[in-house]
Amino acid sequence: MTVAVDLGTTHTGEPAELDLEELLSTRLLVQGNSGSGKSHLLRRLLEKSAGWVQQAVIDPEGDFVTLAERYGHVVVDANRTPAELTRIAARIREHRASVVLDLEGLDAEVQMLCAAAFLNGLFDADRAHWFPMLIAVDEAHLFAPAMAGEHSDESRRASLGAMTNLMCRGRKRGLAGVIATQRLAKLAKNVAAEASNFLMGRTFLDIDMARAADLLGMDRRAAERFRDLETGNFVALGPALSRRPVAIRIGPVETAGRSGRPSLLPLPETPRAAMEDLIFTAGASEAAPERRPAPRPQAAPVATRELMERVAAAPALAAAVEAVDDDPRSPEERAAAVDQIFAEMLEDPDAAFRPVPVLYQEFLTHCRLKRLRGVETDMAAFRRRLSLARAGVSAETEDEAWQEVIERAGDLPEEMQGVYMMLARAARDGAQCPSDAALAQAYGSHSPSRGRFLLGFMAERGLITTEADFRGNRVVSIAGTDWRTCLPQVRLDALDEARARRAERLARGTS
Repeated sequence: MTVAVDLGTTHTGEPAELDLEELLSTRLLVQGNSGSGKSHLLRRLLEKSAGWVQQAVIDPEGDFVTLAERYGHVVVDANRTPAELTRIAARIREHRASVVLDLEGLDAEVQMLCAAAFLNGLFDADRAHWFPMLIAVDEAHLFAPAMAGEHSDESRRASLGAMTNLMCRGRKRGLAGVIATQRLAKLAKNVAAEASNFLMGRTFLDIDMARAADLLGMDRRAAERFRDLETGNFVALGPALSRRPVAIRIGPVETAGRSGRPSLLPLPETPRAAMEDLIFTAGASEAAPERRPAPRPQAAPVATRELMERVAAAPALAAAVEAVDDDPRSPEERAAAVDQIFAEMLEDPDAAFRPVPVLYQEFLTHCRLKRLRGVETDMAAFRRRLSLARAGVSAETEDEAWQEVIERAGDLPEEMQGVYMMLARAARDGAQCPSDAALAQAYGSHSPSRGRFLLGFMAERGLITTEADFRGNRVVSIAGTDWRTCLPQVRLDALDEARARRAERLARGTS
């Protein structure tokens, strides 16, 4: 079945159509300087073919997310781990969903790694799911650069390899690449060479005009016409477009990008003095600089002999405290007293690095001073309470799910149980994973490498699973639950405010 996608009109006024079925076999390259209408062309192609073929858009600027409102595309936030992006891509092919991979707000190098993981997931899908799929890559020179730049070799190789697979080997897997670039000189030649269809827009540099003319089979004199093309006008050639170069004008679109074309706006009529106040005075939303507390003096190390003398002196101190036969306090009051003791002990930053027996002796001293005895002063109960306190777990949070986690923690050595429950609490709250230093401190060590060892130890025993995103941020999942730590937020409020201001300016400019 032949499906003709209406791109617009030719220079003679006839319909300019693209054979969608032929495009799936021959791929498409769009080239044009910034502002020539490449994104508009891609949007027109995606809108007109949305009902006929599954689509995926690699969107570095977040312009194509508006397709979701009109055509039902699923927006995939790329701020995920590589393994998660790969699994999502496999499910996309399985369920034939059209998606937009939103890379806005990510660093260029992270964008390359995200796109590589996503494209590899589409490419490596199960053979039973090799359905026809259109893959549109805007600003393709970012993901398939012709030369090594400021990015690392790892990210460049991963991204370039994924783009090469898409354009060179994707056809047999049902993947058809539609790539757009500002300059052919910026795009890797082995990626550009696999396209058989071309849409060349406005170009000014001689080297780019010569290369575009060579691809279209035009002579050098005819290459000058690329300078005169208006926005939204392209020269088309290819088996899915035309057997001879033909000038076409792209038609209107039903959706719009969030950036839009820049338009002139009058400057605000604000007096100079008032403008100076706005510029040099901190706004209400700006955070005040934090005051750093003065460093606490380091406690002098305690000699072994002195430590033993302290432990031996504890019974004498207990004898000096008047004993009582009956405790008139209720169980709730006694529990509150124990909580207060733990809070006071853990306020000392050095408490995390003291051996448990030493902390236990200090705990007993506090209990005798508060006239507590019995089950509250048991060594096993103390170890459990200490692990919970270090993990930030209070009695209010101990429900059935917590009891299961605590039972699984029993498979670990006692000194690791507090670290495991700290991870469990962060995962349950959906907070970020504690740092290596925080995990090491909960264990009683000053070395961050100890925290990494603990994570590996727990992962080997099946208690947790760990992943890392492209920045190295860690995600920990607690086995047997749906608890999972979150990644740091990439998009800042300032970015959202900038979008709102930009949309407001565009609205004023078009009204």
